[in-house]
Amino acid sequence: MRPFDLPLGFKYATAYGGIRKQEKDDLALIVSGVPAAAAAVFTTNRVQAAPVKLARSNMRASKGLCGAILVNAGNANCATKSGDKVASNTTKALAKLLKLNPNQIIPASTGVIGVELDENLILSKLPELVETLNDTGLPDVARAILTTDLQAKGASREVTLRRGAVRIAGVTKGSGMIHPRMATTLGFVMTDAVIPQTLLRRMLVRATELSYNRISVDGDTSTNDTLVVLANGASGVRPDPKEMSLFEEALTETLQSLARQIVRDGEGARKLVAVEVHGALSDAAGAAIARSISNSPLVKTAIAGSDPNWGRILSAAGNSGVNFDPSSVDITLQDVKVCKGGLAAPFDEGDMKLRLDDTDVSIVFRIAGKGKGNATFWTCDLTEDYVHINANYRT
Repeated sequence: MRPFDLPLGFKYATAYGGIRKQEKDDLALIVSGVPAAAAAVFTTNRVQAAPVKLARSNMRASKGLCGAILVNAGNANCATKSGDKVASNTTKALAKLLKLNPNQIIPASTGVIGVELDENLILSKLPELVETLNDTGLPDVARAILTTDLQAKGASREVTLRRGAVRIAGVTKGSGMIHPRMATTLGFVMTDAVIPQTLLRRMLVRATELSYNRISVDGDTSTNDTLVVLANGASGVRPDPKEMSLFEEALTETLQSLARQIVRDGEGARKLVAVEVHGALSDAAGAAIARSISNSPLVKTAIAGSDPNWGRILSAAGNSGVNFDPSSVDITLQDVKVCKGGLAAPFDEGDMKLRLDDTDVSIVFRIAGKGKGNATFWTCDLTEDYVHINANYRT
């Protein structure tokens, strides 16, 4: 993301607070020049981290206004005795420095669960974060929030409207514990467009369904998942009613880009896999089939080994709970039909293995008939490196 791609009216800062074992930034701050309209979605896990609970509460109390987002990496601040106290004390201290109401601060954390977080590691760095705020540091934020990720993740869009241009930019993190359940990650998206909070919320829910809700790495949903969109109106440009769809399209594209980057950087992953379903009885039915295929360890390991085992794909679809006729199914891998009418189609095994060695893999599951439901999911292969990464996560 280049500076001119960034929305107006936001500033960013990062610092190393000593939460990580490795000496690299583990604190990030995003501040809006004026409290912004805010919308957020959070984890659906029954176990929820202290910052998630406080963020939900603050969003309600502030009626959807947010002046700043405070993030720490290296510790999830979850399932600990002091979690609520740490989240509360750090946000209150930041609010005092920024002269904001504490309920206008959204906290977020990522890292190891069940380890007490020393609030002083954050409190001692808040003055430095505030003093070093700048309007070009969003890429630094993208790096500071990473855990097992190998790559920083960011995306931006510019939308030209009748009254002028507006910008959207976002960063995200995620590599493991990725499963399509609301916002399976941390994600922070900013725009300088003038968007009413209620409308922003509806846009975020729809855009999330087509992006973060359509990705899977390992089928695990985190305790800390948080996805926030802030609209501060600094551009002075409010889309006309007919232009709102253009803005929502750009927001959706931004979230989809971020979501795909998460999957491509999945723990141990070597391949990004796009799973398309066509001809289901409804979009929801198509999504259920695509989700089942995307989450199947057997499908994911077959892709890892470049094995065109289409039977695993058909079986995974059959486990989705969706009613369809297996004899009406065609399956295409890398643009080659491997299953026709639920039975084997002739293909060259050697050629298909070479095609599946690519870092981008396409699976198309098509049901013949009158159904018009479609869905696209993104997943990745499952390799031995995933086991190694997660077997040594704490140690």
